[in-house]
Amino acid sequence: MNAVASSPLGAATTLAELTRDPHARLARLRAHEPVSWLPELDGWLVTRRDLAMSVMRDAETFTVDDPRFSTAQVVGPSMLSLDGAPHARHREPFTAPFRPRAVHDGFASFIEGESDRLITALAPAGTADLRRAFAGPLAVAVVTEALGLVGTSTATVLSWYDSIVAAVSDITAGQAAGPAGTAAYAELRAAVEATVADRDAASLLVSAAGRLTPAEVASNAAVLMFGGIETTEGMITNALLHLLSHPDQLALVRTDPDLLDGAIEESLRLEPGAAVVDRYATRDTVLGPVTVRRGDLVTVSLAGANRDPEVFPDPDRFDVRRENARLQLAFAHGPHYCLAAHLARLETRIALRQLLERLPALRLDPAHPTAPYGLVFRKPLSLQVLWGSGD
Repeated sequence: MNAVASSPLGAATTLAELTRDPHARLARLRAHEPVSWLPELDGWLVTRRDLAMSVMRDAETFTVDDPRFSTAQVVGPSMLSLDGAPHARHREPFTAPFRPRAVHDGFASFIEGESDRLITALAPAGTADLRRAFAGPLAVAVVTEALGLVGTSTATVLSWYDSIVAAVSDITAGQAAGPAGTAAYAELRAAVEATVADRDAASLLVSAAGRLTPAEVASNAAVLMFGGIETTEGMITNALLHLLSHPDQLALVRTDPDLLDGAIEESLRLEPGAAVVDRYATRDTVLGPVTVRRGDLVTVSLAGANRDPEVFPDPDRFDVRRENARLQLAFAHGPHYCLAAHLARLETRIALRQLLERLPALRLDPAHPTAPYGLVFRKPLSLQVLWGSGD
């Protein structure tokens, strides 16, 4: 087909390469085929920042509302998989608690307490996998608190999350999802319904239930849980890896703690926790140098857009003082901009500050080298570190 003929670099691009270490390949695609047909993806990959923004901004032409959207196959329609008026109706009941002032007032002390508890438990050991022992448990605890599920432990929320993510991943890979995801979602929905029935509960879900059906509250709770755990765990872990891999930049942050926010934005730019977002063309349309056909999958590479040298000079360099780092697109753009971006930033800021303050000489364990990994969600599989004077 013409798409393949016009995309020789895309034809040579493998999903395995994009999973392991995508950035050199993404740079070549961005320079020569900024909208490229990837046969292994069976869709277009957009790598240039301006084109990525135009796709995410135009929900009428590039929609999430398609039967192929994997998350909706597991949890049903939600703010993640709807556009237009239905999307607004699903999203609006959840917006108020995630505005900047509400996030700080509602969550800062809880995040500080959970971070303190986790670090206190870790501190005597002098070594840990900070992804599994810190970033993940913190993200789960904050999501559980945010949703306000009555009578539900963080361990239960994590078990549901693991099963739902596995089911979504199976569908994304073209496989049939096993029964565990369906069972986990049924348990989550039952917990949501029990919470909503307890009108005395101070819960985001109770407030949303006045405007959405129980099934709609449950599906949106699932996507909030999914995003709040997966991407925030990655955000914390990737930021730690970037800082600990660049001692000069870490020294700048230690000298001037106000640079911590810049470090977080720069880490999001270099390695967004969600590397891609999917859209589906609703009509034939011209996108940059190609014609996209109605029904085509259009995958936006946030990782590619975030290293566009037209916007970010020397784009592969980690620079905590980069003046325009907040132009990164890790939280997407347009109608589906991440609802909980302010909460994720607050969580990461508090987590990094406490780790750097309380674990002296925090450093990567040279016996366990690591790097971000993943096609859709990218983070190190583990982040083994040392602290204190001894190795």
